[in-house]
Order: sequence, then structure tokens, then C-alpha cells
Amino acid sequence: MKDMFILAIESSCDETSCAIVKNGCEDIATVIMTQIDIHTKYGGVVPEIASREHLRCITLVIEETLKKANMKIEDMDAIAVTYGPGLIGSLLVGIEAAKTLALIYDKPLIKVNHMAGHIYANNLTKKMEYPLISLVISGGHTELIYMKDEYSFEKIGGTLDDAVGECYDKVARVIGVGYPGGPVIDKLSKEGTHEYNLPVPLNDDSYNFSFSGLKSAVINLAHNCEQRGESLNKANLARSFQDVVVETLTKKTMKALKDYNVKRLIVAGGVSANSAIRESLKELCEKNQIDFSVPDFKYCTDNASMIGAAAYFAFQHGELADENLNARPGLNLV
Repeated sequence: MKDMFILAIESSCDETSCAIVKNGCEDIATVIMTQIDIHTKYGGVVPEIASREHLRCITLVIEETLKKANMKIEDMDAIAVTYGPGLIGSLLVGIEAAKTLALIYDKPLIKVNHMAGHIYANNLTKKMEYPLISLVISGGHTELIYMKDEYSFEKIGGTLDDAVGECYDKVARVIGVGYPGGPVIDKLSKEGTHEYNLPVPLNDDSYNFSFSGLKSAVINLAHNCEQRGESLNKANLARSFQDVVVETLTKKTMKALKDYNVKRLIVAGGVSANSAIRESLKELCEKNQIDFSVPDFKYCTDNASMIGAAAYFAFQHGELADENLNARPGLNLV
């Protein structure tokens, strides 16, 4: 079978990225221009600024990727792009660039769901086998996905309110330790002990999650300490908060694996880079003879490599688009 080379573009939030991926599993070249330093001073991503930065960087990123791979657009078998979910202005920059390349060079255009990209980032590290359960954890999503077969997605549980990554960012902002919150809280928690009694959210037998109550508990705790003139141990609070998050995610995920009688777990999304979540799930999977997979750190956050990986399988399943492709900011995986 002929090798398939896909040029993929990702611009759903605040990373402008292009990659060339071979057969959905080999990263030939990837370039990422991040905007973290720009948005840090605002405490979060500013959509208008993000889209302007994508416009400034998109051509440079594509050119640098081709140069890095020593390849040309003519060498590509298809062009792939994220069309949702994400920020509409950011998505449109990548979509228009991909549509232009596909039209000029007469290449098939593959539309890719951003969350499918996160899931298939695992295929760049280890070949995915089915059936499996995927725990998708990011700034905008917390979901349990059952995959019976290749490129088939069944949502069996999800957050009823805040996503886990969003909760990390809010907690980091409340206790004043910076942005983005996930890496900061993860690092800080290693210096602390479990001192604060925080509620375990939605502690039931469902596969759903809820983090708004936990977020509110941290906000109230910080506010009450301030009102009483008491000092708040940030490291201990980070540890207490992260312990509850890890307990919640691992409990629900292991229940899903058991109930569905599945022996494979993959973790996907930006929060999959969290060391405590990785270690807890890995330990439990080893204990229960479950095959565990998580992407390399470089494929956890937004990148075009994961879009190229997913695009290979999306192409096999007819996920093609034309010049009418538009951004779908609220797109669901299922």
C-alpha cells in the first residue's frame, strides 16, 4: 500500500501549527508557534489577539514545516485542518489556509474534529487497538469516550459544567500562581501536603463529571482566609485540589473500563500532560492488567501532528470537505 503524506494545520486556540504526518503514525515534521507569552498577561486567551497572531504566523509555519521535512506541497496526498471546536476567528485562519492549498494544488481536503485529533495523538506514540476507553481532558472538555472500532466514537460520560482544564486555570488565578494553571498547579502540588478538606464532586456511580463545586470551594476557602486575615498555604491547597481531581478522574475512568469490560485505556487532551493524573492511571491500569497509553508530552497540547494522525483515519472514513467548509466552534465529537 502506498504511503500517505498529509499536511495538517491546527489553529483552534492559541497555537499556530503545521505538520506533515505519514500514514497516521509517523511525525515527519512539526512546527508550533505558541502565544502563551502574549496571553499570560491577560490571565487567559483573548480571542481577537489570538486570531491576529494566527494571521501573522500561518504562512511562516507552513513554509517552515515544508523546509524542515525537505518536501513540497506537491508531495502531499492530502491537506487536513481542524474545523472545530475552538475559537471561531482562530479556526477560520487555519481553514482558509487549508482550503487555499487544497484548491491551488488540487489536493483532497480532510476535515478533522479537534478532539479526535487529541485522541489520535496516541497513535503517534503507540499504535491504537480496539475496543478502548479514552479519557479526554482539556481546557474545554472532560469526557469518557468508548471506541469499539477505528474512528468510531461513543460518548459515555462528560462534564456537566466546567472542564477540568478550565477549573485548573481558575484555581491558579484565585490563588495567584499564574497562567496557564495546569502546569503551575501540578508543579506546586509536589511541594505541598493534603491539608485542605475539599469536596469530591459528583461522587456517584455515573460516568459524568462536575467541577464547578470544587472550583467554588477553592474560591470560598481563599476568600474566607482573606477575610479572617489568615495566610493560605498555596502549595498545600494545590496538592489538596489536585488530589481531589485525580481521585475523581481515576474513579470514573476505572469504573467505565470495568463496566464495558475493556482492557485498553488512552488519555488525551492538554491535561493529559499532568504528572499526577498520568501516574495514578498508569498505576491502576498496571494493577488491573489494562493496557495504558498516553501521548508523549509534545503531543499533549494543541499541535498539528495530532490532526495529521486523525486525518489519515478520517480520510478512510470519508471525512472530506470542499470549498464550503466553515468553522464549527461548538462542534461535538459525538
